[in-house]
Amino acid sequence: FQQFSDTGSRKEHVKITSEPKPGFLERLSETSGGMLIGLVTFLLAFYLLFTNEGRALRTAKSLDEGLSLVVPLDTIHSISQQNEGRLVHLAGALSTSKPLFDPSYGLSIQAVKLKRNVEMYQWVEYEDSKEYEEDGEIKKETKYSYNTEWKSEVVNSRNFDREIGHKNPSAMAVESFTAVSPNVQVGSFVLSKGLVDKIDDFKQLSLSHLEDPHADVTRREDYFYHSDDPRRPEVGDLRVSFFYAGLSGDDPHLGSADMVTVIARQRGDQLVPYHTKSGDVLEILYPGDLSVEEVFQKEQESNTMKTWALRAAGWLSMFVGISLMTRIFYTLVDWFPVVRDLVNVGLKAFAVCVASSLSLLTISVGWLFYRPLWALLLALLSAVPILLARSRALPKKQQ
Repeated sequence: FQQFSDTGSRKEHVKITSEPKPGFLERLSETSGGMLIGLVTFLLAFYLLFTNEGRALRTAKSLDEGLSLVVPLDTIHSISQQNEGRLVHLAGALSTSKPLFDPSYGLSIQAVKLKRNVEMYQWVEYEDSKEYEEDGEIKKETKYSYNTEWKSEVVNSRNFDREIGHKNPSAMAVESFTAVSPNVQVGSFVLSKGLVDKIDDFKQLSLSHLEDPHADVTRREDYFYHSDDPRRPEVGDLRVSFFYAGLSGDDPHLGSADMVTVIARQRGDQLVPYHTKSGDVLEILYPGDLSVEEVFQKEQESNTMKTWALRAAGWLSMFVGISLMTRIFYTLVDWFPVVRDLVNVGLKAFAVCVASSLSLLTISVGWLFYRPLWALLLALLSAVPILLARSRALPKKQQ
């Protein structure tokens, strides 16, 4: 069953589908498949938590090693052979040998990277679904709505529920791209590809000082439009914007060249990765003029944030895995609403406690070879969630 409505540029229709309510054996079969997925997710959590701790400790040791060995350079305009192979710290303005061009739009800039971003005006489908039970059947009501928007990727309208009246072109006449300067320097030192990749703070380039490059292209604000009327675009029209990262020369409209701080190994006139004794690689670049201490503090903070993010991801993966594996108990009693709700709450509490305990225990094993005392304390702490759950369960049994 479908209902259609047209609200200006936004079009909507509703589709309702129905299917028989699944029987007990069918639900049990679906639950069994979920248990297998849960087992994989559960095992993946152990791997993620264990390897994360080793990575975090290895990175911290590498940063401590780097801080103790780094040599601040007195000047960036001459190369000292005494620092050959050593970890060095320097700060200075970026420079490139020649500007980056986009001849199609008559644009050039002295920068490390120049990105052309192309968007096409297209139909976009949105769907909002809800399920409900009626006459012993499971019905699904889906509302499909269509709107026209600027998108940087081609939206395949063949996948729409209703393509008629919402057809998009299959490709863009102009493509996006990113140009990277082949030679980037700070003073007399050439940056490695890894350091250049870290220069990714893109800013939109103002086009106010440029003219329309072609008769069929119109500049409006900071976009070039391939459109008869940019204020009333049609499906298939294009607009092009530009972004730059790492300004590497004085520009009358953008200002002075960007300053960066680099910590890497000196190899001749090149700055390349430094391999620490812990097995990590130090190849650091930050915008601005930072001291050695400020750089390593930022790296330690970044390592801490990444460690906690992966710990949270590992705990969540373990919680989901346990929930999927114990879902079968919910399925066995889902015919009885009161019992079903109690079992659901109990299973969630069980998953939280077990996931917390096993996560702490896994983290403690990861620390065993690096910090044995902390590992022992964490192992003891891992028993707390289980003990708390048991202490609450005993009074309920007595009641």
